[in-house]
Amino acid sequence: MTILVTGATGSVGRLLVDELVAAGVRDVRALTNHPAKAALPSGVEVARGYLGRPATLPAALDGVDTVYLAPLPAYVDEFVTAAQKAGVRRVVVLSGEPAEYEAMGEVESWHYYKVERAIEDGGFEWVHLRPGQFMNNTLDWAPSIKAEGVVRGPYAGAVQLPIDLGDIAAVASVVLRDESYTGQKLAMSGPEQLTQPQEVALIGEALGRELRFVELTHEEAVAAWAPFMGAETAEWLVDGFRMMAEYAAEPSPTVQEVTGRPAKPYREWARDNAAAFRE
Repeated sequence: MTILVTGATGSVGRLLVDELVAAGVRDVRALTNHPAKAALPSGVEVARGYLGRPATLPAALDGVDTVYLAPLPAYVDEFVTAAQKAGVRRVVVLSGEPAEYEAMGEVESWHYYKVERAIEDGGFEWVHLRPGQFMNNTLDWAPSIKAEGVVRGPYAGAVQLPIDLGDIAAVASVVLRDESYTGQKLAMSGPEQLTQPQEVALIGEALGRELRFVELTHEEAVAAWAPFMGAETAEWLVDGFRMMAEYAAEPSPTVQEVTGRPAKPYREWARDNAAAFRE
């Protein structure tokens, strides 16, 4: 049974390849545009290509039973067509926590849910992994921490449940191998509720220096982020922080239940990644 890992050079996909190899899976195929950069383990078959280049998919999917699908909504229909022709049976989707809310909105607002819906409508057996905020997202703070010892952001009281990429990969590895999860939508989070000021403090603890969090107003945050991501996306993200300030979510036990080990806490992640925040 060949498992194809798409986005195998990416943040979760590359870690997933290692998890599958460590679990003894022999037939792992990795879809990547950059095999040298991926530095894949020996024995892993390389398929050169990318979900965004549909012409590369037929060869990559040939003989594949199960796919780990990285989210690329713009090309999911092309993937579905190629996977159906190749006889793919099962797809594990890296989706996201917002999918549940997107499903209640207009089609134009779909991102993660667009991928989930396409896979379900395509007739595949499926599992949807729905992690929340990645711990690695806070690496974006590194420049301001190095320069000023300051992090600026909206809604200081927004409660987040950041999850480590390695935990996502570990859950994906189990789900790809254990078909009892088929048909499930697995919400995933880290083990604790944290605000941005608390995350900043934990990074400071790992660095051995005091850092500050400066709260921006809603409008200030949109104005600061819009040049990098566009005004519409910036507004959507800042509004997400507003919702997290109003409705504090509870941690999900999925990582512990699926892998048998606790999810990594942010303090440990900050220690592991402290070098990224040093001058």
